[in-house]
Amino acid sequence: MKLPPSVIKSLKAFLEEDIRSGDLTTQSMGPLNAPAIGTILAKSKAILAGTKEIAAIADIFDVKHEILIFEGNWVSAIQPVMRLRGHADTLLSIERVCLNIIQRMSGIATKAYRMSSAAKKANPKVRVAATRKTTPGFRYFEKRAVQIGGADPHRYALDDMVLIKNNHIAVMGGVSQAIRAAKEYVSFSKKISCEVRSIQEVLSAVQTGADIILLDNFEPEQVEEAHEMLSEKGLRSRIILEASGGINESNVADYASAGVDIISSGALTHSYDSADFSMSIALE
Repeated sequence: MKLPPSVIKSLKAFLEEDIRSGDLTTQSMGPLNAPAIGTILAKSKAILAGTKEIAAIADIFDVKHEILIFEGNWVSAIQPVMRLRGHADTLLSIERVCLNIIQRMSGIATKAYRMSSAAKKANPKVRVAATRKTTPGFRYFEKRAVQIGGADPHRYALDDMVLIKNNHIAVMGGVSQAIRAAKEYVSFSKKISCEVRSIQEVLSAVQTGADIILLDNFEPEQVEEAHEMLSEKGLRSRIILEASGGINESNVADYASAGVDIISSGALTHSYDSADFSMSIALE
């Protein structure tokens, strides 16, 4: 997979932020342009993600790279995942940015895998998705890590779909008014999702024509109630039912069992533990 030009631009910005006018420590050691090998090692168990980004950084600096483990696989402590071959001073200067990326992306991929696996054990058809609760400037990498971990990236940005939330409803004066306005404005090709906070709003949103009903901060019992109510009225097959708000690894199975199609969780990208990696550099 070739990374988009915008992502290469971001990687260059990350490197410029860290290196700035030069790597003062490495420069103080004198000429270090001898050939060297940098081996990236996992230091904890994790789902591997981010090797493509490191490969792109290597290309920027004309450093040769060898990927030893494919993304999406489990890695364990002291397991080599990638090798870089280039001048020692170059490897020393790019080490931290490479590790920052692989640590964060692998941490997110691992959390996505665990949450998705827990949900699918309870309901094989349910899909766990991320949200837009991402780090500014790092969204592409976080969303890609979510996918590597087996979860859904959800919408990438505001222009992907209509997602009517509580503040839209407040300024429009109600669920039905907000949905009608959206249906009049957007093409038929765009799905309309509407956040709801009560069973009555669920019914209003479906009857007004929403494609996706987002049950915001519903308890699993309330989610099941909404699912059963729509089923009894013959409306369940017309919509995608999504649950969000306070969902994490400890309760995701409860929501999966309650009858939803999608479980979205901001925790995938804002409450994960970074995986641990290191780079060992040696002269050839």
